[in-house]
Amino acid sequence: MIVKILWKSKTFRAVRYNTNKVEKNKGELLKVSGFGALEGLSEIKPQDYINYLSSLAARNKRVVYPQFHAMISPKGRSLGKEELVTLAQDWLKGMGYGNQPYLLIFHKDTNNNHIHMVSSRVDREGKKISDRYERIRAYRVLNKLIGKDEKQAAEKAIQKALKYTFSTRAQFMMLLERQGYGLKVLDNYMELSKFGEKVGGVSLKSIEESIAQFSPDEERKLQLKQIFKKYRPITDASLQAIRENLSGGEKGKVTGYSSTLSEKLSSSFGLEFVFHFKGDKRPYGYSILDHSRKQVFKGGDIMSLNQFIEPSPVALEQVEGVDTGIYDNKFSPSEAMLLENPTEPIFSPLHSEMNEGISISDFALDIDISDDIDDEQILGRNRRRQKKARTNTR
Repeated sequence: MIVKILWKSKTFRAVRYNTNKVEKNKGELLKVSGFGALEGLSEIKPQDYINYLSSLAARNKRVVYPQFHAMISPKGRSLGKEELVTLAQDWLKGMGYGNQPYLLIFHKDTNNNHIHMVSSRVDREGKKISDRYERIRAYRVLNKLIGKDEKQAAEKAIQKALKYTFSTRAQFMMLLERQGYGLKVLDNYMELSKFGEKVGGVSLKSIEESIAQFSPDEERKLQLKQIFKKYRPITDASLQAIRENLSGGEKGKVTGYSSTLSEKLSSSFGLEFVFHFKGDKRPYGYSILDHSRKQVFKGGDIMSLNQFIEPSPVALEQVEGVDTGIYDNKFSPSEAMLLENPTEPIFSPLHSEMNEGISISDFALDIDISDDIDDEQILGRNRRRQKKARTNTR
């Protein structure tokens, strides 16, 4: 289950975005609330909603971006539209928008049911609805509504990470960081935080005991080397930088790197690639999280970084016997309106719709998060997974 605060806007363009979905039979307007006499009209046009919301926004000229647009998406079809309406109403109330005029639009054109909420950040008295820590509060409110205990989730994440085979403390930390946890190493303790609050911890002794039991899996390393050598010549390995998406379509700092090759190996073999870099500089190394075998490898032990990312000399379509169609790659699905659709490894990356440059550390990531799909075509090409390296010791 995910929740997203979507794009900022000086106008209420999200109304048009969502009503266009309805007109194309890709969505349903399930509830209109708080629009007063407007709700009594027999025929209401999208512009009528826009005018109403704009009239509220005009009461506070200091609010530059009065549009409030958010989305809640569960796993697959686990929640129907009626359940999503109830959840959305309660979530809006918890966020301070319960008495605001709002629209609830159910989207049904992806593999994941999801609901959009559009409202105004300015209330009827001209006051701005608080946006203080709203991205953090968004998950706090949602988790409370669905009964999720963050401390229990943190303990579960720690126990899962300890079941992996890793050779350094940094590798263990990477397993937790990939789930969105902030980490702080104290004297004899590693503290986990999420949503800006401490949610758990693990003793350094437990980590060191796991490291002491480390034994290289040479058989698996050889198998991975063979897999890399097979797919490396026929798949594009050139790296693409992943940058923060800022308002206005601008790009921010580099948050990670990816390639067609790394995504193909991820979707087909349960591998997750973490490229390590500093600033905007080219990666200097990479790590492999082998979720199928619960192991962490230093990438260079399987294939050197230079060899792994060197542009392939042979085009995929020229290789006999290779399917040149779209890979069954959950990182890059064919859904036209998709922003990002993570696969289902144990540690899933963050995804976003109409992303505003959100760092992976801003939100919680469920261990069992599914291929949640968000839609946005109007703001540009599909985003790739966000990744962030922590140190150069992995």
